[in-house]
Amino acid sequence: MGKPKAHGGTPATVALTRAKAEFTLHPYDHDPAAQAYGEEAADALGVPYERIFKTLVAEAESGLAVAVVPVAAKLDLKALAAALGGKRAAMADAAKVERVTGYVVGGISPLGQRRQLPTVVDSSALDFETIYFSAGRRGLQVETAPATLVSLTRATTAAIARR
Repeated sequence: MGKPKAHGGTPATVALTRAKAEFTLHPYDHDPAAQAYGEEAADALGVPYERIFKTLVAEAESGLAVAVVPVAAKLDLKALAAALGGKRAAMADAAKVERVTGYVVGGISPLGQRRQLPTVVDSSALDFETIYFSAGRRGLQVETAPATLVSLTRATTAAIARR
């Protein structure tokens, strides 16, 4: 892993660079017709679905929160709510998510969002030396150590994925 290559900076890559984090960018050709963005990235990069993480935004009792879970799994909303100290959560409206994060659906990164939201990373991320997640636009993944993601987002880790 090293410094970013010139693939166009995003707020996520700027945050990583500013933090002097070790990371690698992995661009791929995004198919505009694709709906399953994480699976598309995994297939294009030849990475197991368990190692590519999707960034989801939910509305919890305390407000919006970010959940980072493997593309091989679904978000357990009750587990997310519990990790945030509440009882329930629901997926947030896509338009609201885009407005608050500054990213488009399919390219939402847990890093470099317009406003720092409480973040929970699924504990399975800690099973890997490095994980992949959106670098802030469709067709670009970042690979870094899970501890880097947790540190930069000030996240908690919890079992929030349902397989």
